[in-house]
Amino acid sequence: MEPRLPDTRLGHPVYRDMPTTIFEHMSARARETGAINLGQGFPEGPGPQDVLQAAADALLTRSSQYPPMPGLIELRTALADHYARRQGLNLSPQEIIVTSGATEAIAASLLALVRPGDEVLMLAPLYDAYLPLVERVGGVARVVKLTPPDWRVTRDALEAAITPRTRILLMNNPVNPTGIVLREAELALLADLCVSHDLIALCDEVWEETVYDGLPHRPLIGFPGMRERTVKIGSAGKIFSVTGWKVGWMCAAPPIATLLARAHQFLTFTTPPNLQWAVAQGLGWPDQWLNDQRAAYQASRDRLAAGLIKAGYVVQPSGATWFLSIDLPASGIAMDDVTFCNRIIDEAGVAAIPISAFYPDDPVTHLVRLCFSKSDATLDQAIERLAAFRASLG
Repeated sequence: MEPRLPDTRLGHPVYRDMPTTIFEHMSARARETGAINLGQGFPEGPGPQDVLQAAADALLTRSSQYPPMPGLIELRTALADHYARRQGLNLSPQEIIVTSGATEAIAASLLALVRPGDEVLMLAPLYDAYLPLVERVGGVARVVKLTPPDWRVTRDALEAAITPRTRILLMNNPVNPTGIVLREAELALLADLCVSHDLIALCDEVWEETVYDGLPHRPLIGFPGMRERTVKIGSAGKIFSVTGWKVGWMCAAPPIATLLARAHQFLTFTTPPNLQWAVAQGLGWPDQWLNDQRAAYQASRDRLAAGLIKAGYVVQPSGATWFLSIDLPASGIAMDDVTFCNRIIDEAGVAAIPISAFYPDDPVTHLVRLCFSKSDATLDQAIERLAAFRASLG
């Protein structure tokens, strides 16, 4: 009997035809070669001792059984208090759903709110999960391309992309990979367009506590007309530097929150209770804890930027996140971002991410993203290696 060949139609085409993500590829190459990994965005080390101890104590002394599907009331209350104190928002615990990471929150939001054929407006460069999730739920992506060095959001570009079928705005602020904090006027513009075109905004705000240089974080849900049409998404992994915990949440007015919860209950259903208790405890600490952590990341940003500039690189400003970017042609480097990233792994022992990976098409190809949430020793070693590579180019 002839062996049966695999069905080439197996699986959904969104995932079947998907290449390996750039983050997985670069991190794998870093592990294989021993390169310093400034590509994937995670802090060095196990995480802050205070946070880890709170999780360990909760694991040993509290329940490890199913917590409530929407999340522990202690965490939801702590989040409402946190956002009232830090961002001036008036949220109730019933408007907050705890998820297993912000990516799950994005997926649940899209599953709950996007109908087949609905258009989802997005701003590129964009987080790599957005496009496949939108396409998998039957949505149609409407991508507005932003360009350096200012990455400006303009009314003309947005209006040109909105059609009668546009239902959702999916956005990230502060922005990964650019490190940009959207300006007040841009946020007001987005709010105005959402209201005038009857759009729901899905706001990925996981970087809200990593905004530097004294700038505040302005949540879109706080703008006029947005309270009833916004899903605000956050992440304990980013706030407390424990990315592997995968504790996230989504905040929305009751009619939307009800739909989000129904989608969430059939995804992960719930999130480890000891981690939820630990995050709730951490959110109750004095604000100085978060301020000190923010200052430490800002110092790391400045350390990496200064070292790269001294080595001859031109660095783009970074007002937030754990990332900054090198401008290759401005640095006198005549190669595209993918070529540069592949060469520095092999020749400098440093892994980075090409910004072109964040565009679904027509990418910007001259910028390279580096992660600075590392120890001083790691950053200094990476700077030394990148300086030697830059010198080798002449």
